[in-house]
Amino acid sequence: MLRAKKVNFVASLSDVNRLFACNRESALVWNECLQLSRQHNRDHGKWMSKSELQKATKGRFHLHSQSIQAVCHKYLFARDSAHQAIRKGIKTARYPYKSKNHYNTKWAKDGFKIHANGKIELSMGIHKGKREKPIVLHTKNLPQGTIKEIELCYDNGLYLSVSFEDGKDNQPYEKKQSVGVDPGEIHTLAAFAESGEALIITGRKIRSIHRLRNKKLAAIQRLQSKCKKGSRQWKTYQRAKRYVLSKSEKQLQDALHKTTKQFVDWCVKQSVSDVQMGNPEGVQRKTKKKKRATRKQAQRLSNWSFGRVKKYLQYKLAVRGIRLHDVDESYTSQTCPVCKKRKKSSSRNYRCSCGYHEHRDIHGARNILTKSLHGEIQHLDVSTKQTYLRIA
Repeated sequence: MLRAKKVNFVASLSDVNRLFACNRESALVWNECLQLSRQHNRDHGKWMSKSELQKATKGRFHLHSQSIQAVCHKYLFARDSAHQAIRKGIKTARYPYKSKNHYNTKWAKDGFKIHANGKIELSMGIHKGKREKPIVLHTKNLPQGTIKEIELCYDNGLYLSVSFEDGKDNQPYEKKQSVGVDPGEIHTLAAFAESGEALIITGRKIRSIHRLRNKKLAAIQRLQSKCKKGSRQWKTYQRAKRYVLSKSEKQLQDALHKTTKQFVDWCVKQSVSDVQMGNPEGVQRKTKKKKRATRKQAQRLSNWSFGRVKKYLQYKLAVRGIRLHDVDESYTSQTCPVCKKRKKSSSRNYRCSCGYHEHRDIHGARNILTKSLHGEIQHLDVSTKQTYLRIA
């Protein structure tokens, strides 16, 4: 299985400066990709192909050839993703257009050499007929396995993102019971299994991280707005903003990993083979103009980390031999499974005039499960045995 690990390193001052220069050079490659593609589109009415772009950038930059190709591939991926989003009708989607001052540099295959003592040599390729001196790094925590790629990243300091093959295969899929999952902002995951076992994992810690981050950034921004842009004090506040963003990002990543691990462990315990997950993507985009979300609600939606939760679950469930399926969750939180009446609940419990009642998020997970199994919302005549978990 292909995995990634963050690796810290030490290097001489001259090599550290060369690493920063690599990221500046990668930014030049990205900017050139933008310029060449725009010009080609204006002249020929279509985008440059992969081979044309690689040929146009080959040998023009002070980087290893595979590092240049990696930037081209990232640009092409961003362009194709934007094209697909535009075809789906997403109005906020745009083709890549922003130029960069720094961009991650990647070394693949023959671009690096690793020694047994943790020494890493990053190749800079051949320029003007002469092979450049490699950049030498030293590290102690390289992952065990076959290393495929090394990417140079920055987050309040340089580090390596190492992609490696751990040699482990995913567990085989065996048909067992299914579970419906209703993702949310207050409760990150609410799940209901065919056996009646239910799980709620609170997302209040994740929400508090977002709120504290927004509060601190707003305070710094108010102070920074009184300074002249580019001044010494303005730069001080800019560094403070980067620090807050970096710290909150690490806290958020830790909380999301803990949340998804708790859910996967619960699925294994309940012998789950299929996870039917409601897809709330586009909730704000599909809101009618007259019912546009309020400012407070819009901020809550922007802080919702549904995409990252789903991304983490995809690979964690696959390791355990569990399949993840997308389900349209339209009206699953409003429809009563017994009498089929629709009602919006303002409290944490859903109650219907027919006598049916359930925790609102478990109710949504129940309906997502039956909708995926039977094609429509039905009542499951099993009692709910609920487990509530919070992030430590």
